[in-house]
Amino acid sequence: MSEEIKIDTEFITLGQFLKLAEVIQSGGMAKWFLSEHEVYVNGEQDQRRGRKLRNGDQIMIPEYGEFLVIQ
Repeated sequence: MSEEIKIDTEFITLGQFLKLAEVIQSGGMAKWFLSEHEVYVNGEQDQRRGRKLRNGDQIMIPEYGEFLVIQ
């Protein structure tokens, strides 16, 4: 079961998502986290902290869980 992460805007970046999902404590940690961990967006690995996530996108981070972006 995916944890739902609610957004109030059209999209958020992957860096913002990591903080919102409480995977990292600060936005400054996003670059480091993405260089050290595998992050999958809709089944494809992605390490761009500026990647735009929209309603319905699924994020999977091994050892952290699965997340679903909802609006």
